[in-house]
Amino acid sequence: MDMRLELVPLVSTDVDRSKAFYVDRVGFTLDHDVEPGNGMRIVQLTPPGSACSIVIGVGISEPEAAPVRGLHLVVDDVDVSRRTLVDNGVDVSDVHDMGRGVRYAYFSDPDGNSWALQQITR
Repeated sequence: MDMRLELVPLVSTDVDRSKAFYVDRVGFTLDHDVEPGNGMRIVQLTPPGSACSIVIGVGISEPEAAPVRGLHLVVDDVDVSRRTLVDNGVDVSDVHDMGRGVRYAYFSDPDGNSWALQQITR
């Protein structure tokens, strides 16, 4: 039995602001932005090279729900990835070397959903 994680819903209090953050600053691909009716809006975005997407929108999650914490974006070079995000206006932490070839940098979206850039050198 295969089980593939392919979509993670995130809290967003302002869909347009979140969409702009992920597309314009972080570099996610906009898969679709649809309004199927009943006041619902679904915006699906995918990180470059990923098989898993995120979804934000109206009617996706409860507005008062807690942010999602600790999502990981695995990258080949955390320094290059961090610099790209910083150059795009994202507030990213310094790189933390955890030892044994594991390095991290951290950032959050405007709603407090938090991300880690993870580099593992094998």
